[in-house]
Amino acid sequence: MAHKKIAMGHDKKIALVAHDNKKRDLIEWAKFNRVLLAHHKIYATGTTGEILEREFGFKINKLQSGPLGGDQQIGARIADSKIDFLIFFWDPLEPQPHDPDVKALLRMAVVWNIPIACNRSSADFMISSPLMDGDYDRLVPDYDVYRNRKITGDE
Repeated sequence: MAHKKIAMGHDKKIALVAHDNKKRDLIEWAKFNRVLLAHHKIYATGTTGEILEREFGFKINKLQSGPLGGDQQIGARIADSKIDFLIFFWDPLEPQPHDPDVKALLRMAVVWNIPIACNRSSADFMISSPLMDGDYDRLVPDYDVYRNRKITGDE
């Protein structure tokens, strides 16, 4: 399959998401990395966005809470190239009522080849990468073949 390049500029569009049991970890991580995050455009779901905006003192693009559609809002922005990067501290030990939404969000991140961090260690490695503060061309499969396929009534 052919690929397309999608440019990620110097200032990334980063989504920060956390399940309830991981919010404190994400907030602590974000506070520790506040200076690195400050020039990027930050998106967050529900309560996480409210807390981050209060802690940082700069604008956070706040979406719905995850169970109310925030995960899907982020997934849609990933598909539209409006989010470059996902940091999602999810709780693998606690079942979530919106697990299908979480799976769909992670799927969108993989389909559109954006970096994903699901815990503090991977988030630390990603944010400290030399690629973080530079331009980067993300390779994405060229889905035009799929979009333009012939549709018949037999399917």
